[in-house]
Amino acid sequence: MSQRSASRQPQGIQSLETGGALLHVLVEGGGPLMLKDLAARAGMPPAKAHRYLASFIRLGLVEQDPSLGRYALGPFALSLGLAALGRLDAVRLATPVLPALAQDLGATVAAAVWGNKGATIVRWEDSRDIVTVNVRAGGVMPLLRSATGRCFGAWLPEGRTGAIVAEELRLDRNPPRGVPASLDAARRLWAKIRREGVVRVQGALIPGIDALSAPVFDHRNAMVLALTVLGYAGTVDCSPGGRVERTLKEAAADLSARLGKT
Repeated sequence: MSQRSASRQPQGIQSLETGGALLHVLVEGGGPLMLKDLAARAGMPPAKAHRYLASFIRLGLVEQDPSLGRYALGPFALSLGLAALGRLDAVRLATPVLPALAQDLGATVAAAVWGNKGATIVRWEDSRDIVTVNVRAGGVMPLLRSATGRCFGAWLPEGRTGAIVAEELRLDRNPPRGVPASLDAARRLWAKIRREGVVRVQGALIPGIDALSAPVFDHRNAMVLALTVLGYAGTVDCSPGGRVERTLKEAAADLSARLGKT
């Protein structure tokens, strides 16, 4: 950048930009970090990093595990991220659709986008019969076990999902029947899902919970959102061509059309 173009940049607060390096590390770190590791990755002395972290904790941008002492992004950081995701056209258009869909199907309905950690729930609408699942806005769904995750695995380029799939395969050494145990098995599953146009998962993520998920595409024909219906086993019709599948596909297709899919 030339001196002239640099001079046109608005004046900022250098200390905020310096402290922001810590937030960048926490975003990219993959999990909670000890002070020494966090400081090293941000390129600053631990004592200096500690002062910034104390202020970030008071703002809710960072939180510290009292037992382990590790630092992670705090609730206000999550709120900021969700607010930014909520401004995406796909999320904005999907938000008013969820309550009607939940009421029509008598099931819980969620919308998810692809975030920096993977398939991330951004909206959630409970049905009359609330499904007790420990996943809410901000939750990241596994790609191999969950309907939402499988939806992104099937339609996103492998270059975007490959690292997460590899890590799940490494950690899940003895998956139950129906959950891929190798990359080749995952690829076969993605191909089957694309042929059928919808994902069905029965008890693979949480025993007793069934789910279906369908993709939403934008004007580039790129997947931008997953719509997922879930409920207790036996209360959600997971049969091919059943009412839940038809209604879910219609809702996804309508959103895709409104986003300009050709």
